[in-house]
Amino acid sequence: MADLSTNCAGITSPNPFWLASAPPTNSGDQIQRAFDAGWGGAVWKTLGQPIQNVSSRFGAIRHKGDGGVGFNNIELITDRPLAANFREIAQVKKRWPDHAVVVSLMVETKEEWKEMIARAQDAGADGLELNFGCPHGMCERGMGSAVGQEPTVNQRITSWVKEFATVPVLVKLTPNVGDIVPHGLAAQAGGADGVSLINTVKSIIGVDIDTLVPKPSVGGQSSSGGYCGAAVRPIALHMVAALARDPRFQIPISGIGGVTCWRDAVEFMLLGASGVQVCTEVMLRGYRIVGDMIEGLSWWMDGHGFQTLDDFIGRSVPACSDWGNLDLNYEIVAKINAETCIGCQRCVVACQDGAHQCIDPGPDTGAELRVPVVDESECVGCNLCQIVCPVDGCITMAQVDNGFSPASWNQHLGQGAEIRPKKGSHG
Repeated sequence: MADLSTNCAGITSPNPFWLASAPPTNSGDQIQRAFDAGWGGAVWKTLGQPIQNVSSRFGAIRHKGDGGVGFNNIELITDRPLAANFREIAQVKKRWPDHAVVVSLMVETKEEWKEMIARAQDAGADGLELNFGCPHGMCERGMGSAVGQEPTVNQRITSWVKEFATVPVLVKLTPNVGDIVPHGLAAQAGGADGVSLINTVKSIIGVDIDTLVPKPSVGGQSSSGGYCGAAVRPIALHMVAALARDPRFQIPISGIGGVTCWRDAVEFMLLGASGVQVCTEVMLRGYRIVGDMIEGLSWWMDGHGFQTLDDFIGRSVPACSDWGNLDLNYEIVAKINAETCIGCQRCVVACQDGAHQCIDPGPDTGAELRVPVVDESECVGCNLCQIVCPVDGCITMAQVDNGFSPASWNQHLGQGAEIRPKKGSHG
């Protein structure tokens, strides 16, 4: 069997699946139950000066009855006494010495950082995670994303922590920036042993159109919160890859954002993450989901001949390129399988109204089903028909030879060559 043990920035665990700092890691009892279920590590819910949280706290975008493809929370850091948290950290480490217990911290002054670091380390923390990402509440007090959005402040506070820390330090980055790279480099310059990303995206989940109050409502008012769940995974993957691609960035990454299953975890690791952290899916489905994650990852690694995580971490990074480097003469067209088509015409509507008008309803032969027809001379291979098709595998995208020599946008611009209209470009 594949070896799932991981080492992220010097923090080891029996597998790459950690709980992210959030409500599922609010207490020692929760984390011990999570470890019983199979989780390899956990990042304790952020410790600082305990605050009073609000009621209500969560909102979601539901899709076809799903528990929430996009999730929003306005909950802040721990509301439990620090002494209780540190006592429970010690208890967890005593029972689970080989599992990763990382303590998330968020305070203001250098002296407060020094005190909190000492208490976390005395309790047995395997590592520290600096919460520079919280996009609501704490940022209004000069912490969280207020730190994460300023590279110089990020670097300065990270360097403070490294003065006092004897265990590895991860910096949790905010996605609420235009370019993640300067912020990752700032953490590295401050001495961080690694980074974790992404934290939640600043958002308003929606408005109750009956009460006219944004969700979730707290006594007739609301506030922007942190957006997470499956819907943010593409944003997280982009930012993980952006750091992994930059040759200046040389420290490990713990990937966070919309991990729902082992396949999602594999995607993060292929793009450079040493492991992943999970929150929302646990809130929706419970700790036991990790069993499927472990089994699926093991099965996938065995099938590809990977013995350790290092055998495939970062393997997809070289395939991430700038748009200008893409081959403009690579072409695919849609192929519809008449035997599996159910004649719903969704591909026709999508192509006619949302794409390139290359799919027609097909001839009316009097049969019960009309199978759409693709005009390959107009098809640009946009994939929209395949995306909307309700039958898996009915529509495939096949490469075609257009007879052109390989060329990229940059080559055309650099050589001043004429760009010939391609089929489907409508002139």
